[in-house]
Amino acid sequence: MDNEDSSRPARRSALIAAELSRYNVDIAALSETHLADEGSLTEVGSGYTFFWKGLHPDDRRIHGVGFAIHTSLLSQITESPVGINERLIPLIKGRYMTVVSAYAPTLVSDELTKDSFYN
Repeated sequence: MDNEDSSRPARRSALIAAELSRYNVDIAALSETHLADEGSLTEVGSGYTFFWKGLHPDDRRIHGVGFAIHTSLLSQITESPVGINERLIPLIKGRYMTVVSAYAPTLVSDELTKDSFYN
């Protein structure tokens, strides 16, 4: 925690950023984020920026995908990640590489959901 005297727990994004930093991870794909809409946030001091795509705030948010990217790399990324839906978000559309975070439906999902994802 930033403030050891505080009884307030650290944000989940701060905890994830600390672990990514500990393992020296540059880019991590995230799934089951459960976050609403689409957005980004930077964990100041940790060195990571989070991007996500989820469902509307009024919908049941059981999925969600995203990326945690070391903030120092953002200047090298030509486009910020823009989610296709709550299961698919591409990171880099470029000449050399495309990184995709995908959260596939599980076996218990209905057939329509699985078919839609794989199409």
